[in-house]
Amino acid sequence: MRERDGGGAGETRDAGDRAARTAGGGPGPDWARLLASGDLGDVRLGERATLVQFSTAFCQPCRATRRVLDQVAALVPGVRHIEVDAEDHLALVRHAGIESTPTVLFLDAGGRELRRASGAPRRDQVLTALAAML
Repeated sequence: MRERDGGGAGETRDAGDRAARTAGGGPGPDWARLLASGDLGDVRLGERATLVQFSTAFCQPCRATRRVLDQVAALVPGVRHIEVDAEDHLALVRHAGIESTPTVLFLDAGGRELRRASGAPRRDQVLTALAAML
């Protein structure tokens, strides 16, 4: 797992769409608990927002997404970028309803998922999605 801290991507869905698609149709993972518990390593939420990126080793768009999210985390104070290797966390991938990589979850300061995006985002798309959250 990689983590970045800083001072909408391709196809976006809001939290309501996501909840309907998670296992059993119920709410998705408690991201604040997962990040604080060590289930994903020693990571913590960003002060204002957290970008959780699900990637795989051989995914070319995942590399581009990593660069974009690193730039955004460095540019926007209080935003953290966390990268999760989907192959190492298959149970979490299934529970969260992740269907493709890269997928980016946009979490608020409390760890609540407000939206998600699939595909490689452009920097302006991520900044616009964050601005709507903050």
